[in-house]
Order: sequence, then C-alpha cells, then structure tokens
Amino acid sequence: MLSRFGQTIVFLLALGMSALAQTVPAGTRITIRTDSQISSASAHAGQPFHANLVNDLVVNGNTIAKAGAPAKGKLTYAKSSGRLHAPGEVTIRLTSIQLRDGKTLAVSTSGFHAKGKSHTKSNVTKIGGGAAAGALIGGLAGGGKGALIGTAVGAGAGTGVAAATGKEEALIHAETAITFTTTANATAK
Repeated sequence: MLSRFGQTIVFLLALGMSALAQTVPAGTRITIRTDSQISSASAHAGQPFHANLVNDLVVNGNTIAKAGAPAKGKLTYAKSSGRLHAPGEVTIRLTSIQLRDGKTLAVSTSGFHAKGKSHTKSNVTKIGGGAAAGALIGGLAGGGKGALIGTAVGAGAGTGVAAATGKEEALIHAETAITFTTTANATAK
C-alpha cells in the first residue's frame, strides 16, 4: 500500500503525463479539409472558416483528436482581383482543433496562400484577337488605311472585353485538403 506521499507523487506523475500527451510540438503537420469555398472576391482579413481533420492527430502515441474532428481557422490576408492585372489572393491559418475529450486546442500555424490565375495570357488573347479582327474588317472595308483604323478600334474593343471579364479571383474550394505546420508548441486548456 502506498503512503499518502507516494499516492501524491503517482497522481502528479499521471497528471504530468496527461498534460504532456496533450501538447502538440512545433513542427507538427496537421491536414484539414475545408467546409466551404473561400474566395478573394468576398473574403476579408479576420474572417473565420471551418474545417475538419483529415487524419487522427497523434502525439506521443496517443490520439488526441480523431479524423473528422472540427477545426477552425481565419483569413489573415485577402485581396480582390483587379480587372486587368493583380489577381486575387488569400492567406489562411489554422487556429484551433476540437480534441477527443471535448477541449479546444488553440494552435499557431504556417499560412496557406492561394493566388488567382495571371491575367496576362487572357488579356493578350482578348486584346490581340480584337485587334486582328478589327484589322481584317477594316482592311476589307477600307483597304490599308481601314486596316490601321480597324486595328486600333479592335484593340480598344478587346481591352474593353478584357476589363469587363478580367477578374481572376483566388479560390480555395470546399473540400480542399490543406496541410498546415504548427509554429509553436500548443497545449490543450
């Protein structure tokens, strides 16, 4: 039979081991799956997002959060796309995970950055196509001088089309799996 002092030591050791098992070390990779789409067109910094763990979160051989557990994060940067240049961008970070015991584990993680497609190829196609079509029509209608005028008019029309349709927003689709890396030790409270 253990003395009162021995029982206290065993209890404190068990408590210490329990706390150690709930500490996620810096550098731990955590993969989540987003619940909904995030778009630079409507997103703003500080906006929360919801997700679920893809894999069990295991620390020191103990599963502290099961696959499918709820996770939360926030947008740390959002910029909408320009019309003719500067595609949209978003950066998100994971902020917390619900553990098996119902507690919430606050985490500090690396960011995941998404950027919309470049405008260059699309704009060149629209503007160049407009100029070529204008030159063809102008050349048929008015010869060399008509072709020159048609080129300018067509390029202008192509630029208008590029401006009207040129937004290239950054998107993180619903159900996207993203892996974050913890940047500091995290202990459940």
